Amino acid sequence: MPTIIQSKSTGSGNPFGFIQHLEGCHKGQNISGLHDLKRYLQKFGYLNYDRLKNYEKDDEFDDTLESAIKKYQQNHHMNVTGSLDSNTVNQMMKPRCGVADFVNGTKQNHHKHNHKSGFHTVGHYQFYFPGPRRWSKSRLTYRFDSSAPVPASLNLRSVIQQSFNRWAQVSHFTFQEVAENLDADIVIGFHRGSHGDGENNRFDGPQGVFAHAFAPTVGDCHFDAEERWSINPGQYELDLESVAVHEIGHLLGLSHESGKPDSIMYDYFEYGKIKRELTADDIQGIRVLYGLQ
Repeated sequence: MPTIIQSKSTGSGNPFGFIQHLEGCHKGQNISGLHDLKRYLQKFGYLNYDRLKNYEKDDEFDDTLESAIKKYQQNHHMNVTGSLDSNTVNQMMKPRCGVADFVNGTKQNHHKHNHKSGFHTVGHYQFYFPGPRRWSKSRLTYRFDSSAPVPASLNLRSVIQQSFNRWAQVSHFTFQEVAENLDADIVIGFHRGSHGDGENNRFDGPQGVFAHAFAPTVGDCHFDAEERWSINPGQYELDLESVAVHEIGHLLGLSHESGKPDSIMYDYFEYGKIKRELTADDIQGIRVLYGLQ
């Protein structure tokens, strides 16, 4: 008979804060709140339950959940225990990009359309094969389209231009801003909550998912307007340029590099931190993807 435990409620304001009160859970238990963890793991590609499964009544720590946690731990180069040890809980609670780490069990970008695409790994990098998940041209246009106000203090246009330049300097790409009323390859915007990308991609406010972007050739890049964004971040603020450089990597076809915390393409990010420079792994990833070396 599974052990039944009532988890504590969280008042932290962190959308991932519920995970803290599940620390120590392991297979065989039945714990109030585990259904939220299953939603978390499904959102980021570690669980693939039947869509008809009723999560609200599914608080059993079963074999499937244990396997998902092991996959998460392995992907982040952690001790693979299959239980919610303190290191795993602390990692899961960090703010992160909303792009899934796996899609249908494969390590690739999350995207809107059900295109079939091959996937290949070179060195430390995962990326799409040539086709619908890779740009067939090197000159890309972008425009801005936000449904939420963007503070003038963020110097959005300047920051985004600089972020594109970082990738242009190591690749064959050029990026040009066009007027908001024109068609563009890439559309960048600030939004709140549900914003047209489906409920699985709705924003959740501060400290959860801070942004997401879709692989070629969808070209959408969205930032959560409820986060505390800055161009010179304090302790509780996110650096806009650091996150923008990361999301542009997704726009160009790169996936998360979950085992390389220093990489721009690492899936998690910290408040108060600046990480704007592409690493050797980032540069290798984009060059190999587009046959530049």
